[in-house]
Amino acid sequence: MAAFKIDATNQDENTTLMAIGFGEPAENDEIARAAFARLKELSLGGKLLKIDGRASLQAISVIIHGVSHLFGAVAVNDPKLKKFIVVVSHSPDYKVGDRVD
Repeated sequence: MAAFKIDATNQDENTTLMAIGFGEPAENDEIARAAFARLKELSLGGKLLKIDGRASLQAISVIIHGVSHLFGAVAVNDPKLKKFIVVVSHSPDYKVGDRVD
């Protein structure tokens, strides 16, 4: 079992949902390396990536950096708002700060 888990599924032809979460107990340096290694195993790309789950600041930074140029936009779940918030956009369809379902 790894220190960090990442799975990605296509919600539709334009949207990928990435489920993330902690695995085995580990320090943040190991978690960041595990997140990076798992990203390299996945075939990713498309219009919109929605990231859902718990992560350390280090892990989410590695993930967003790793996918930011593979998708037109990247959004992260905000449980309080019950929406995803766009945090990176290279697409005219999404602006940073947009809320998406």
